[in-house]
Amino acid sequence: MKKIEAIIQPHKLEDVKEALKSIGVDGMTITEVRGHGRQKGHKEVYRGMEYQVDLLPKVKVELVIADARQDEVLRTLTTAARTGKIGDGKIFVYNVADAIRIRNDDRGDAAL
Repeated sequence: MKKIEAIIQPHKLEDVKEALKSIGVDGMTITEVRGHGRQKGHKEVYRGMEYQVDLLPKVKVELVIADARQDEVLRTLTTAARTGKIGDGKIFVYNVADAIRIRNDDRGDAAL
């Protein structure tokens, strides 16, 4: 099994959710996060004062999938989240040793 963490632009969340749902991926965890990469934030003006915003709002999408679906899910996720501009985000893929459904003790792929 693989755990996929995707840090994406907040306005792309609905597109990503719909794209994943269209290929049969239902379970996911969504978290509002803040951070920056190469873009290093931006300057804003508030009441005439300029200040640096270096932690930008992002959304983290986490999902665990069967190994066989990895390429399909990654392709779908990147296509749905891409704007082509700096700050689109990153995707991280981790190995998952086991998964257990608490309700009935299903394990592995059956727990997904």
